[in-house]
Amino acid sequence: MKKFKKLVALEPLNLTGRAEESLKTYADEVVVYDSIPGSDQEMIRRIGEADAVLLSYTSYLGKEVINSAPALKYIGMCCSLYSPESANVDIRAAGELGIEVTGIRDYGDEGVAEYVVSEIIQLLHGFGENKQGEKRIPWLGIPSEITGLKVGVVGLGASGGLIADALSFFGAEISYFSRSEKIEARKKGYHYKALKEVLSESQVVCCCLNKNTVLMYQEEFDALGNNKILFNTGLSPAWDKNALKEWVSNSENLLYCDTLLALGDEDLIDLPNVYCQNVSVGRTIQAFERLSDKVIHNLQGYLGRN
Repeated sequence: MKKFKKLVALEPLNLTGRAEESLKTYADEVVVYDSIPGSDQEMIRRIGEADAVLLSYTSYLGKEVINSAPALKYIGMCCSLYSPESANVDIRAAGELGIEVTGIRDYGDEGVAEYVVSEIIQLLHGFGENKQGEKRIPWLGIPSEITGLKVGVVGLGASGGLIADALSFFGAEISYFSRSEKIEARKKGYHYKALKEVLSESQVVCCCLNKNTVLMYQEEFDALGNNKILFNTGLSPAWDKNALKEWVSNSENLLYCDTLLALGDEDLIDLPNVYCQNVSVGRTIQAFERLSDKVIHNLQGYLGRN
């Protein structure tokens, strides 16, 4: 198998130690940085004459940097790649120069599904305390199961599908909005509906959209209504900020996000009905192992083709 001349990991990649050590198999020289580059100029300096780079989701590799890397042939995204618009690499600029960009999918979704199920169970049963340190009252007034709970999923991709499957296992009634109806979802008894129908008819709504995808504006929040639970498990807000602020100002509504990236506005984090863990629930040891395997697979695939 061919090797790269120089491979640079531009920032921490969340790979396992085994995978990071194996990078030496695929390049004559490997440089791994343990900090996030603070500017485009620093990124250009780090890349230098490298013909391959790896980066995570914490940096953006834009056109200026790509055009300043004369030897670059391969960019490996050690994070999700769903579309050029949502990527943290200017894929079109790379393509114009014949640079191949690879990314991965579906490596941290299991932890996301566990997070949603866990939070819903605590709410329905009244487990634990609220943000004021008071014993939590069950959301429906008396302890309840997930059985019969009306759950809407906005974006039935890998993550949304796992959430739907997990809640359906416990007896939830699932409806969903996606770009198109999914045959497998129909077989499972999930109901494909227009977005506003999903929002208005659901007690719990889970937004599981690609990064930089916004579907929730004022009209959608009007359709959602009050006394609802809203989750966002994506890597960016699924909503217009002003519309979200108005909705969440009603104390009957509950908002759940795992990270500030998903919340989108740090000013909201202290509101009594906003629950933000401020930690990615997809960052598990199992997710890092899946991530590592897929990153190495992409490297092998590129070198095998070129």
